[in-house]
Amino acid sequence: MLTWLIVLPVLVAVLGAVRLLRRRRTRHAFRWLLATNIALLGGALVVVATALAGPAQASAQAAASGGVNGSALIGAAIAVAGASIGAAIAVAYTGAAALAALSERPEMFGRAMVIVGLAEGIAVYGLVVAILLIGKA
Repeated sequence: MLTWLIVLPVLVAVLGAVRLLRRRRTRHAFRWLLATNIALLGGALVVVATALAGPAQASAQAAASGGVNGSALIGAAIAVAGASIGAAIAVAYTGAAALAALSERPEMFGRAMVIVGLAEGIAVYGLVVAILLIGKA
């Protein structure tokens, strides 16, 4: 959490600087923009490194105390949310296409429902991953 409290103001400042630099159309502005992007990349690598080191320390502390690993619960929530959003997008497109196909050829109902069902299966995969992660915690 401390990492985000440090990174968020820096990110806002950098994005503001980039926005100001984009207004200038000179070669000097391009160099500053390139330097800013390199600095952002370095900062992102530091954030990723601290984020990857954090769960290892947290899991060691949770194992010592016998508590539930919060990282696994957050991962489970992300898995369910991501899979649900992906399934919603997939069902929206396949459902619309299935209705269009059914309006022209009603005998395509079985095939259309299989394709929509496969799109809904994405959410089930996210749920399975979440159950596995919670089981590990």
